[in-house]
Amino acid sequence: MRKRHLLLPASIVVAGLLFLAGANAYLAHWAAQPLPVAERVSVVIERGAPFSTVTEVLEAAGVVAPRLFALRAKQRNLQASVRSGEYTVAPGDTADILLERLVRGDVALHRFRIVEGSTAARLVARLREDERLRDDLGDIDPAGLVAHLELRTSPGDRVDSDRPTHAEGLFFPDTYHFPRGYKASALLARANEKLADVLAAAWTKRSADLPYATAYEALIMASIVEKETGAAADRPRVAGVFARRLASNMRLQSDPTVIYGLGDRFDGDLKRSHLRAEDNPYNTYRRYGLPPTPISLPGRAAIEAALNPQDDGALYFVSRGDGTSEFSRTLADHNAAVRRYQLGRRDG
Repeated sequence: MRKRHLLLPASIVVAGLLFLAGANAYLAHWAAQPLPVAERVSVVIERGAPFSTVTEVLEAAGVVAPRLFALRAKQRNLQASVRSGEYTVAPGDTADILLERLVRGDVALHRFRIVEGSTAARLVARLREDERLRDDLGDIDPAGLVAHLELRTSPGDRVDSDRPTHAEGLFFPDTYHFPRGYKASALLARANEKLADVLAAAWTKRSADLPYATAYEALIMASIVEKETGAAADRPRVAGVFARRLASNMRLQSDPTVIYGLGDRFDGDLKRSHLRAEDNPYNTYRRYGLPPTPISLPGRAAIEAALNPQDDGALYFVSRGDGTSEFSRTLADHNAAVRRYQLGRRDG
C-alpha cells in the first residue's frame, strides 16, 4: 500500500512564510531600538558561560528582554560566539550593538594612573589594592621585581650585568588602560617598556658634556628633579644646579634624597640629625655623587630636564614657599635667599 504525502494548502504555506517574515522583521526592528538603560551599566560574562546564562546576566542588570535577545542571537547565528569579560552598556546602545560588542570581545577598559614623583613601593601597593587587577606579584618587593619582570632602562635585550638592581624609577608615569582581571605584572611591564623608550629617546637628544656616564644615571638625576620642584619652568634650572654640582665635585645636598633613604623612619619632619647621618646611603649632604638608585618615578618633563639642564651658572636654589624656587650663583646670595624665604622653617 502506497503512503500518501499530505500537501499543505498553499494558503497555509504562504501564511507561515508571512508570519516568519513578520517575526524576523519585528526582531530586527526591536534589535535596532535603544535599550532601556538610563545610565552606564557594567555586566560580567564569566568564561565558559552558556548563552542562557548570558541572557540571565543581562536580564538581571535590567539591560534586555532575555527571550527576544536570545531569538535575535539565534537569528544571526551568534549564540556560540559571545566572549567572556566585563562589558559596558550605555544609553543609546541597541541589542544589536550589544550583541556585536559581545561577539567582538570589546570589553570595558579601566584606567590606572602612575603618578609622577611616586615610588615603586607605593605603586606596587596600589596595584595590589586594586580589585580590578589580578595580583600576580605575590610577596615580591621592588628589588625582586627587576629579575621577575626583567626590567630595563633601554629598549631591546640587556645582559644581566647591565640591568638595574632596584625597580625604583623604572615605571613611566602615565595613564594605562586595561580590562578587568588584567595581570598587575603585565601593567608594570608596559610601564617599564614605556620608560625605556622615553629614556632612550631623551638620551639620544641630550646636551653635550653632561656628568652622567649612563642613561640610568640620568634617570637618577631626573628622579631628584621630579621631587625637588613641581614648577615646570624650574625643572631645567634645578637640573642645571645639580649637574654643575656633580661636575664640580660638590655634594648635591638634596633633601628628597635624604627623606627617601629614611623610608618609614621619616615622620614628616626633616631634622639636622638626618642631614648629618652617615649610615644613610641616600644622604647627599654627607656623600658625593648621585644616590645609588632613583628616588621616585620621574615623568617625561623631569627626564628631559635632566638631559637638557639649563646653563645659567646657578649652584644653589631654595624654595620660595609657593612652588617655585630662588636660584643663586654664590653662597652669599643663597644664604640671603634662605633667610628671606625659609628663616625659622627648620628647627633642627
